Order: sequence, then structure tokens, then C-alpha cells
Amino acid sequence: MSKSKDKKQSSSTIALNRRARHDYFIEDRLEAGLVLEGWEVKSLRAGKGRIAEAYVLIKDREAFLLGSHIQPLESASTHVIADATRTRKLLLHERELATLVGATEQKGYTIVPLAMYWSRGKAKLEIALAKGKAKYDKRQTKKTQDWQRRKAQIMRSEG
Repeated sequence: MSKSKDKKQSSSTIALNRRARHDYFIEDRLEAGLVLEGWEVKSLRAGKGRIAEAYVLIKDREAFLLGSHIQPLESASTHVIADATRTRKLLLHERELATLVGATEQKGYTIVPLAMYWSRGKAKLEIALAKGKAKYDKRQTKKTQDWQRRKAQIMRSEG
């Protein structure tokens, strides 16, 4: 019985985009499905996905993930010509797409992927509406994080 508990406690996260939180103010988050091929699913199960340089583009009322990298497995993709950086379609509801289109075109937001993970056996992508940070904003965020870390150290040492 302990084996089944261990399997459920394993992380469902495939890839994180830590740089997005550094470069952008995150406003609103959404969950999107991904249209993947069979070899891509096998590679993601093996943890071979990256979204660090990825971004989302909306074209013809559809959302696409560009710049993500899924490294093909040698054993799984021998009979398929695998393109590791191909454009992948995102599955979103029409209402969600309308809000994304309005925010990007009118308010100047950018859509960035934050995390890729498994949800009930399906690969999902957490995307966010974000505004770019200026250099002084990044410094201020770093200063605040350092102060919070230092404050926690002081509280642990005194308490």
C-alpha cells in the first residue's frame, strides 16, 4: 500500500519557467491543454520538456505555444521524424481566448507560459497574462526577497 502512496506523491510538474516571474508582473493565470504527438507525450513522461524560452502567440482566434523544446527519446521516436521545437496548439475555451486577445491587443499584456504539468493524465500548460518589468522593478523585487529571507533568518535565530 505504501507504493501507491509514493506514486501519488511524486511531482506532476514537467517543466517550470522561473524566468517569467523574474521578467514579468504576473496578472492573471489560465490552464490550457496541449495538442501533442505520441512521441512528445513519452518524452514529457520522461521529463524531457523545457519552456524557459517559450512564449504564446494568438493567431486566427487560436493560441499556439512557440519556442518550447521537447527532446525526442531515442527509443520512442525511431520511426517518426521528430521536430523538438515545433509549434504546438493550445486548447482554450472561446471565452478565455477572447479575454487573452483583448488583453494583448488593447492593454499591452504578454502571454507567457509558467509551468507544464500533468493533470488527470493529460499534459497541461499554465499560462499567464503578464506585463514586462523594468530594470528598477527587478532590483526592487530582488531587494524585497533578500529582506524577507534575512528577516526569516533573524526570526529563526532569535526564536
